[in-house]
Amino acid sequence: MQISVYSMTVEAFLPMLANLSKQLDKATEFATAKKIDSAVLANARLAPDMFPLIKQVQLTTDFAKSGTARLSGVEPPKFEDNEQTIAELQARIRKCIDFVSSVKADSFKGAEDRDIVIPLRDTKLEFKGLVYLRNWVLPNFYFHLTAAYSILRHNGVEIGKRDFLPG
Repeated sequence: MQISVYSMTVEAFLPMLANLSKQLDKATEFATAKKIDSAVLANARLAPDMFPLIKQVQLTTDFAKSGTARLSGVEPPKFEDNEQTIAELQARIRKCIDFVSSVKADSFKGAEDRDIVIPLRDTKLEFKGLVYLRNWVLPNFYFHLTAAYSILRHNGVEIGKRDFLPG
C-alpha cells in the first residue's frame, strides 16, 4: 500500500478531531459534576506563557483545515477565532470536520510537489507540499492537539491515552 497525502491529512485528522470533541464532552461532564464553571477549563493553561485551551483547539483546527485546503489546492476556509466556551469550541470542531471530510482524495493529486505559500505578518513561508505536510502541518497539528489534551488532563478531566488515540 502506498502512503498518500489524503491519508496523511483527511484520514489522520478526522478521527483525531472526533476524539478532541469527545475529550471536550468529558470536560463539560467533569465541570458539571464538580460544579466548576467550564470557562475555567476553557481558559486553563499548562504554563503562564502557553496558550489556553481555547487557543489550542483553535490552532488544532486551523492546521487541519488549512493543511487539507492548501494541499488539495483550495483556499483555506476562514474561522473567526472568537470562541469563548467549550460549546463554541465544539461547534468549531464540527465545522472543521465538515470541511475536511468534504475534500475528496483526487484533489490531492500532485500535492507532494505543490507550491505552498503561507503569508505571515511581515514575511511568508514557502514549501513544497510534502515538506509542508511533514515539517509544518503534522507537527503543529499534533502539538496543539496534545497541548489541549494535556490541559484537560492536568485539570483533572478523567481522560487517558484511549481518549487521545484513534480507535
